[in-house]
Amino acid sequence: MNTESPEHPSSSPEHTKGSSGCVWLTLILLLLGGAGFAWWRGYIPNTWLPEFAQRKPAEASADGQASGGAGKGGKGGRRGEGRPVPVVVAKSHKGDLPIYLNGLGTVTALNTVTIRTRVDGAIDKVNFTEGQHVTEGDILVEIDPRPFEVQLKQAQGQLAKDQASLTNARTDLVRYQSAGNSVTKQAVDTAAANVAQFEGALKSDQAQVDNAQLQLTYSRIIAPISGRIGLRLVDQGNIVHASDANGFAVITQLTPITVIFNLAERLLPQILKAEAGGKVVPAEAFDREMKSKLATGKLLAVDSSIDQTTATIRCRALFENKDEVLFPNQFVNMRLLVDTQKDVMLVPLAALQHSPKTDFLYIVKEDQTVEMRPVTAGTSEGELLIIEKGISADEIVVVEGVDKLQPGMKVTMPQPGEDALTKGGKSRGGKSKDGQSHDGKPRDPNAPGATSIPGAKVSGTGPQAQ
Repeated sequence: MNTESPEHPSSSPEHTKGSSGCVWLTLILLLLGGAGFAWWRGYIPNTWLPEFAQRKPAEASADGQASGGAGKGGKGGRRGEGRPVPVVVAKSHKGDLPIYLNGLGTVTALNTVTIRTRVDGAIDKVNFTEGQHVTEGDILVEIDPRPFEVQLKQAQGQLAKDQASLTNARTDLVRYQSAGNSVTKQAVDTAAANVAQFEGALKSDQAQVDNAQLQLTYSRIIAPISGRIGLRLVDQGNIVHASDANGFAVITQLTPITVIFNLAERLLPQILKAEAGGKVVPAEAFDREMKSKLATGKLLAVDSSIDQTTATIRCRALFENKDEVLFPNQFVNMRLLVDTQKDVMLVPLAALQHSPKTDFLYIVKEDQTVEMRPVTAGTSEGELLIIEKGISADEIVVVEGVDKLQPGMKVTMPQPGEDALTKGGKSRGGKSKDGQSHDGKPRDPNAPGATSIPGAKVSGTGPQAQ
């Protein structure tokens, strides 16, 4: 007995025909997928495929190189040796390298004066403006002079009185001395004593007059140095006293000005050697970010002892500061030029790589492949490094993109006319962004910017600081 329902037959001709169709469709899809994969991997020739599915020879070559190593391939599908790695390069160069000592410093004025009063009284007039440049001898503040004028007149009156008394005493002494035996010796001695007494009083009166004149002079406060005056702390009409804790204002000398900075004690021999024989040791002051050079001066003095708590030595540098770019208590970075290495082999510092056994550079050979060259590194300054051994002039070294390199790999470099090495590489082993210029063109190794070390000079004082 048949138990199947008419609505869901299990072996009807229509159902069997539908199942077979699905199986064939699946097999066809699998075969097409396998053929596409084999074509993409280069296992079948490009000509076996329909025209619309054929790849261009350049695309097939690029994919073959990306797969690495030699392998099977037909026309247009041969596998290459590997895609070239884009890098940034520079040429080794002979030149002079200045040796700087770096330290943190604070701008310190040579002279700073707080303006105070020496007498008590009311301020009649303020003759300066806040922030003004004043000259030594300028009258800054005037205090009411009338009390001091009265004192002067009193002292002058007492002086005139004692001068008259002295004149009379001298006249009496002359009379007694000319009287001979008619006057006792005691009277003559008394007259002489009166003369001496009035002479002493006259000196005291003169001192009182001088003191009154001095107090009157102090009522006019004069700038003791030339410089920039700060904010005013008192106003006209206020009564000031010589015992006041605060002054009127502060005058700071800005030209010339100094910078006090600290250097490690181990650098002291280099400093002393540089200034031996009275040589001038150049000093440079940079801003807080070490990007802009503010002023150029010279080393003025080295402290007489080392600070044991910090193991540093204090130094003072002098700057003319005519443009007043340096300001008291300003924080600056100091660079002291203690030596210049002449005619040495220079490369960008970013080009130097390290291994457990040695230091090395990646050198680009004529066939555009790289070679790992062991070198002996010397002193570095800024972005430049001295190579003592292992490289000659005008060899191309890799500055950026070394993280992808292996000996024997091919590289691509900047095109001519592109500024590929404006700074010689900023980071050790850093990546090249995309191996292309801003306009999308590939780079070439013969670019003018890539054939010299940025900032290097063959003569003079050496590479620039920036």
